[in-house]
Amino acid sequence: MQFIYHFGRYVLFLKRVFSKPEKLRIFIKQIINEADSLGISSIGIVTIISFFMGAVITLQTAYNLEMMFIPKYTIGLAARESVLLEFSSTIVGLILAGKVGSNIASEIGSMRVSEQIDAIEIMGINSCSYLVLPKILGLILMIPAITLISMGVGIFGGWLAGSVTGEVPSSDYIYGIQMAFKPFYIFYGLIKAVVFAFLISTISAYHGYYVEGGSLEVGVASTKAVVVTSIQILLFNLLLTQLLLA
Repeated sequence: MQFIYHFGRYVLFLKRVFSKPEKLRIFIKQIINEADSLGISSIGIVTIISFFMGAVITLQTAYNLEMMFIPKYTIGLAARESVLLEFSSTIVGLILAGKVGSNIASEIGSMRVSEQIDAIEIMGINSCSYLVLPKILGLILMIPAITLISMGVGIFGGWLAGSVTGEVPSSDYIYGIQMAFKPFYIFYGLIKAVVFAFLISTISAYHGYYVEGGSLEVGVASTKAVVVTSIQILLFNLLLTQLLLA
């Protein structure tokens, strides 16, 4: 019953969120600010993690494919597929669910317990749309761009690790990442990034918006938002993989 209750309230919450903004100029300014604070601030951590994950994927693949009859370019091919299909969309989505999702939930939750949201409502402003819609659009704009950066950095990290350690010659790695390349895999990763951006922003905002209590409850809501968002990302990853790649 709790699931049905929260699902229904979440749908009604989204109905309020996707309403006409009060003032277009202020709304656009809010989107830019949210894209900066939520998206651009996440590029650094995503870049570092993507670089080392690309390196680890390449080296682990190399260490497990030491048979003479398996060509070295297979390592580049495997690294490319891992980064494009799964890591740069799903794993980065989970990372951002923890970083960005907790930020959104705690920010809106703090506004709820300090009665700032009540003050916005008293002024006749739709607080759901005013506070949440810019975050949704800001993340939808930024997370696909972050995903593209992650793809490039991950593949570069794999190339550098393979070249420096001597496990994979540079020419073989480059040939592997070019071999049988399907541009749809990048499009597939971007589709997942948009869906994950929507889930991260809306679920986190929902848990923050309906906080009851004080600062302790804000922390609980923030943790719950990250957990629920992570589960939904894994679920939708499975559904999208089945729909788009099957």
